[in-house]
Amino acid sequence: MNTEALAVQHFEELEPGVLTAVGSEGEQPSLADDLRLLADEAKELAQAEFSFQKSRAAYVGTESRNIALLLIVAVVLVFFALVALVVGTVIALGPLLGPWGAMAAVTIALLAIAGFCAFRAKGRTARMMAILSDGGTSA
Repeated sequence: MNTEALAVQHFEELEPGVLTAVGSEGEQPSLADDLRLLADEAKELAQAEFSFQKSRAAYVGTESRNIALLLIVAVVLVFFALVALVVGTVIALGPLLGPWGAMAAVTIALLAIAGFCAFRAKGRTARMMAILSDGGTSA
């Protein structure tokens, strides 16, 4: 028996528009009946909440996968754009420095940028480790 049938069984219209709780034979419902009805409604609510959270988790999982795939495609395209920039720079510097000179200049410039980034990362890592080992008291 579902809760709607129980709810209809427990209410009787005494006056037009006024519902009063009564038992199946016209007496007041017992505490056990009320608790059973409350437990049934709580069970249905819990099942509905579980289904809702399950569908939310499925949606988040699907969207996370799609977002990750789009980000991977974006990173690959950025990589290709940077390769094209490097090749274009070598070609553009070719007439000025010669093919070997252009290749050396671009390689040295890229290594300098990479070294700068690595140096900054090392400094940030050291700062983070100092803060973590300090208990987070310093800024």
